[in-house]
Parts: sequence; C-alpha cells; structure tokens
Amino acid sequence: MPPQPIEPNSVFLNISYDEEFRSLYVAYVVGLTQLGLIPHLASEIPGGARRLDRILALIKRCLYSIHDLSRVEVSDGPPAVPRFNMPLELGMAIAWAELNPDLHTWFVWESEPYRIQRSTSDLNGTDANIHQGTVQGLLSGLRSSFWRENAPSVQEMLGVHGYVEAILALVILPKAGTRDLYANGVFAELRRVCASLSQLQRFRLEPHP
Repeated sequence: MPPQPIEPNSVFLNISYDEEFRSLYVAYVVGLTQLGLIPHLASEIPGGARRLDRILALIKRCLYSIHDLSRVEVSDGPPAVPRFNMPLELGMAIAWAELNPDLHTWFVWESEPYRIQRSTSDLNGTDANIHQGTVQGLLSGLRSSFWRENAPSVQEMLGVHGYVEAILALVILPKAGTRDLYANGVFAELRRVCASLSQLQRFRLEPHP
C-alpha cells in the first residue's frame, strides 16, 4: 500500500487520556484549531490494525506532532507503574523525523522546567515547551510555536476555551452518550465545534464591503 500524503496542517497529539488532563486536552484542540491547524488523536483511526501500527501511520500523515510528557509520573495503581506510552510514541516520531527531516517536526511539552532532563535524559539539548500545567501557559506556548499572521490573542483563545469546556459537558458528551472525553465521536465533535468557532471568528475580523 502506498504511503498516504502528508497533511501540512495536521498535528498528531500524544497526550495523556485521563480526566485530570481534561482542560489541557481541550486547550490543545482549541489552540491548534484557532491557529489554523488540525489536531489528531490515535483514537480516531478506524480498523483492527495493531495500535502501534495505527499510531505510526498517523504520525507519518501529520507534518507535526506534539508530545506532552507532563503526565509520565507513577500511576495511582494498583499496580503503580510509570506511564511509558507518551515517551514510546515520542521515540517513534523522532525516528521518523530523523529518517525524513522534511516530512515531520516534533515538539515536546512539559509542565515543570528542567524535569525532562531527569525523566528523559536522552532529550538533553531539546528545548521543551513548559506550560506549567495551565491552560494559559499551553495556549501561549502554542501561539509561539505555531505562529501565524493575524493569530488570535491568548485572551481570545482563553475565551473560546471556556465556552468549549462548557458545551463539552452540557452538549457534546450527552450527545455522544459517553463520559469518555477521548472517544472518537467526542473528539470529532469537539474538533468540529472548534473549527466552526474559528471560522466565525475569522469572518468577524476580516473586512467586508
């Protein structure tokens, strides 16, 4: 099967799938969409292929990937174990980018400065984006990393984030009939809502005769 073409505005999100990450998850979808990009999760890929194969195929399709290592601490358990999925998927993206430097760019995010030098020392020399575990820090970092002309302000993105979080609980989750924030149907609707809000925002800002 021939490889799928690169999607130049697509971003693979390698994040923690849990309730505690909810606000940052929404912030990634809101922020990237507001900047004209299209976020992707592994959960949206259909089919019965092995999970790692699906993730690698998605990484290959996306021009960018974001790897959030802020939640690699030991889980509550039992058994209490560290989370290795995010570093594993980061390694896959690094290998792909090394072999195909024109086809992929990866970014690392953390909540605490300098922690990555201890948790993943092989990344020493890599400048991680530090969001400090806050929505504002994450949106500000996204705006800097993916700068676009006429990009919305962080305050504007914060306003959209608050609205989207509200309708996630009141509309999107009930509509999908699930409490799983990361289910394919929930993610697809979340991304659709964010894209519609972004288009509306651009229409308001553009001059009209």
